[in-house]
Amino acid sequence: MWGSKKPDTPPLADPGPKIVQANQPPKPAPASWEGTTKMNRDVMRPAGATTDRVMARLGSSLHVKGEISGNEDLYMEGTVEGLVHLDERKLTVGATAKLTADVIAGEVIVYGSVKGNVRGKGKIEIKKDGSVNGDLTTAQIIIEDGAYFKGSIEIDRSADKEADKNVSSPTATGSKSI
Repeated sequence: MWGSKKPDTPPLADPGPKIVQANQPPKPAPASWEGTTKMNRDVMRPAGATTDRVMARLGSSLHVKGEISGNEDLYMEGTVEGLVHLDERKLTVGATAKLTADVIAGEVIVYGSVKGNVRGKGKIEIKKDGSVNGDLTTAQIIIEDGAYFKGSIEIDRSADKEADKNVSSPTATGSKSI
């Protein structure tokens, strides 16, 4: 009785395409591949990095003479002579790195050795075992205890309005070994 009666209203969607889609074999490769890729990318991504930022790496056995420029974050462990220009990106100078170069980047973190002028548009950090011999220009400077610095510091407030408010004068000069 219930099965022989036809509905008074037409169905909302054509059931034909749904049946065809159900009969098609599923695509297992992309689903399993995407899951593996996503997991591997998360493992490879450094702490604090966002999903849209890629970090390149210059290994400890590499020696570069000339200019390095690009539009991605860079972690250096090797030796560089020349110019490093990453404009709005982050440069991390690893503990084994030796730079004899001028540096222009959005943010610079130094664990190794830098001989040259450094411009960090956002901030410059010299970590406890880091060494910088050159002039610094930045909106924010952090020099940890144990770090070595020789040169001048110019605080550029126009580059970043969030500059450190604890700086008493816009320019400081001298040699400092903490």
